[in-house]
This record gives sequence, structure tokens and C-alpha cells, in this order.
Amino acid sequence: MLDRIRIVMVGTTHPGNIGAAARAMNTMGLSDLRLVSPLQFPHVEATARASGSADILASAKVCASLDDALEGATLVVGTSARQRRIPWPCLSPRQLGAVAAERIEQEQIAVLFGREDRGLTNDELQRCHYHVAIPTNPDYAVLNVASAVQLIGYELRLALVGDPEAGEAPRRAGRHCLALPPMEWDAPPADAAELEYLLRHLETLITASGFVDPASPGHVMTRLRRLFLRARPDKVEISTLRGVLTSFARYLPSPESEGGNR
Repeated sequence: MLDRIRIVMVGTTHPGNIGAAARAMNTMGLSDLRLVSPLQFPHVEATARASGSADILASAKVCASLDDALEGATLVVGTSARQRRIPWPCLSPRQLGAVAAERIEQEQIAVLFGREDRGLTNDELQRCHYHVAIPTNPDYAVLNVASAVQLIGYELRLALVGDPEAGEAPRRAGRHCLALPPMEWDAPPADAAELEYLLRHLETLITASGFVDPASPGHVMTRLRRLFLRARPDKVEISTLRGVLTSFARYLPSPESEGGNR
């Protein structure tokens, strides 16, 4: 199950942190590492800090954009030390483990970690279904990115694998409770790219319609993005909505109204 989780490091500036994160992943049984525009990689410092986890570095995928790193991901979680202006569904690391345990068999989960000095941007965090915040000492809330990978990885491992030494079964097993019959869904969840195409299509259409002023868009798209991320539409629902938007676009005067299509 751990192979359905990817760690995405965005804009990492120090190669040693990439190596340390690879080592942290290895100790927790994670292996899928994606690097978005790292400042220096490959690098001897990354290899040195990986300490026996060079195979994770060797297989790491360097991506030119966040879109590339999220390809195929259906559940995206971004790490953030603080709540943003517009509230977003936020989890603790332990709650993230519980969510992963419930959904791991149907989802491809991506966990995003930001830059050492400023974390993830608002735009990057708005690509996420959830934010996860690690509880820290409020007087010194500075956490190295590799340490954050270690803590999140630990909670995911505990939830999905359990602790054999302590005799604890994975929480996803549900061995000590009477589970409700599983609900069979009729379509797989939409991945990050499909949702992004829908949102771009929607933004193009509502701008062309005059509903949004490009010079002063406010938070309309941010709130619509939050709505769709919370709703978790499946592939058929996304396709249906794209069809609806295309149909609406026929009644707009501008031929560019379908510019968000792919």
C-alpha cells in the first residue's frame, strides 16, 4: 500500500535536504519521490545525506512543473505551517494517516512539501484537497523539510502497516469492529490533471461571460477550486461538467470562450 503514496518536494534549494528526505522515506518504506524544479540535483551532497538510500535518489523523478509531479494523483495533500486567508480543510498528521487508511486502495496519494524558507505558495496549496499541519512548539515552529517528511511518513506507515513490535494491526484492517458494507462506486476518482482542466475551462468561461473581471477577479476561482476539491468528483462527473461548459460556451459571443479546453 505504501507504493501508492508519493512524496513531492517543490523548489528545494539545498540538495542535502533531498538526500535526507530520501533517507527518511526509506526508513518508513516509501519510495516514490518527485522533485519539482530543485535548485541542485543530482548533487554529491544529496547522495551523502541519503546514507544508504541512493536507490530512491536514482529513481526520483525530476519534474519541470507541479502538473508533471501530480500526474495520476487523485488525492493531493499539502503541508503548511499556518492557515491561509481562505480556510482550507486541514488535517493533523495522524488524521492524514486515517484518511489514507480509508482510501489507499482506490487512491494515488501525493503529499507536497515546500521550499525551506517559505514553504508552498498559495497557488500550490490550492491544488490540494487537504492541508496537513504538524503540531510544533509555538515558540519555535521551525521544522526541517526532511524531518517533516519523516513525521508524515511515520504516521502513514503506522496507519497502513501498523506496528508489529507493539502487536498493533493497521487501522485500515478494522478487525475489532463490525464494518459497514462497502459502497461500490461506478467510476474512479478524477486525477489532479482532469480537475485542473475543468477549473481552467470554468475560469475561461466565466471570464468570457463577464461574471469575473480579469482585472479584479477577487477570490471567485479560489472558492470554486475549494468547492470542487471538497466534492471529489469522479472521472465521469468531470467529463459531464466539461460537456456542460462546452454547451454553454456556444451561446457566448466570443469564439475564445472554450480556450480552457484540452
